[in-house]
Amino acid sequence: MRRRWFRLASVALLLAVVSAGIWLSRSGAHSTDVRSAAAESREPKLPIVETVRPRAGGISRAIRQPASIQSFETVDLYAMVSGYLESQAVDIGSRIKKGEVLAVIHVPRDAKAVEEASAVVEQARAAIAQADALVQVAEAQRRAAEAATNQAVSDVDRLKAERMLAEKEFARARGLAESRAVDYRLVDERQSALDAARAAERTAELAIETARARALAAAAEVKKAKADAVQARTSLRVAEARRDRLQVNLQYARIVAPFDGVVTHRTFHKGALIHSAMEGGKQPLLTVKRTDLMRVVVLVPDRDVALTRVGDRAAISVDALNDRSFEGVLARIARAEDAERLMRVEIDLPNPDLLLYDGMYGKATITLGRNPRSLSVPTSCVVEHIGRSHGAVLVVRDGVVHRVEVQLSGDDGTLAEILAGIKPDENLVLRAGTFVKDGLRVATRQ
Repeated sequence: MRRRWFRLASVALLLAVVSAGIWLSRSGAHSTDVRSAAAESREPKLPIVETVRPRAGGISRAIRQPASIQSFETVDLYAMVSGYLESQAVDIGSRIKKGEVLAVIHVPRDAKAVEEASAVVEQARAAIAQADALVQVAEAQRRAAEAATNQAVSDVDRLKAERMLAEKEFARARGLAESRAVDYRLVDERQSALDAARAAERTAELAIETARARALAAAAEVKKAKADAVQARTSLRVAEARRDRLQVNLQYARIVAPFDGVVTHRTFHKGALIHSAMEGGKQPLLTVKRTDLMRVVVLVPDRDVALTRVGDRAAISVDALNDRSFEGVLARIARAEDAERLMRVEIDLPNPDLLLYDGMYGKATITLGRNPRSLSVPTSCVVEHIGRSHGAVLVVRDGVVHRVEVQLSGDDGTLAEILAGIKPDENLVLRAGTFVKDGLRVATRQ
């Protein structure tokens, strides 16, 4: 019995010791947990947010706008002369070539006027020939008058010598008569000869004056003949100008194709009376369009105007051709917006197969360039949208969150474009594990 009680007491003691050890170990662990929890309560933990920096340059985006397809050139052909439509070789749908005669107007009066003007030109040329001949005659008469003047001068010199000889003979005869060497009748003869010589000299001097006057008159006739020749040549130029003008009017009776294209409208038929546009004719004979190259007109909205450049690629899908797509480039931009804040741009679209018609409708997708002065960020960075072009982002500066308003340009579903409000080196809140507001202190992670 004693040994049994001794074993029972030993087992009970062992169980008591083990129980006490377990209790003591649990008490110690609980005290450590309490101390750790207290320490953590004294040091609060900051929320962690993921940040990202903006990327320089805006987003590359495309705009899709309605497109109107037009012929590259369209011309209404009017008549410049009045008459009856003599012939018209084309009709609606006819393909035409540049320089081809499309219609002819019968204008007999203009044709007769050209003939009359041509006759006047020939008459003016004959007048020039006659004037040139008169110039030659006047020149000859002037030369003859000058020669006559020179002859008269020579005669005066000769007669002056004869008069001087007569004076000497008269003086000699008078001296001999006074000395009674000869009869006084010889003195009378010499006196008569001297008077005749003096008269002949005076006549020759008068002949010089007459010849000089005739020479002056002949020179004047030369000038007059030359002036008549100039006038005749001027009359010829006037006549030729009038003839050429009438010929141009006669050429207007032929309606010529200004370019390769197609006839899309006709107004008159053969035999119809045509009134010229100058005389009140308001209807064109024909309308022709150039269709080997088409002009696609697109209206770009205001927000995309600044990014639109000549040379931007464009794809045009045409409704009437089962949305078949055609490639082109922007050829012209208006650089001005209309009252609805839309800017006209034009795309040159080759049409070698003539599949595109004037007036077709489609949609144009224009790939715009990036704006180098803007920034792009993930769309999740924009926490608020204010109107059409403003929004707000959260920026972390020195560990503190700040709400910043920015100017937006647009987004493509992945990136948003910011025009103003932040700098390239800013840290924007991309995502956070808890609610983040303005003024909250956070820890960042990129």
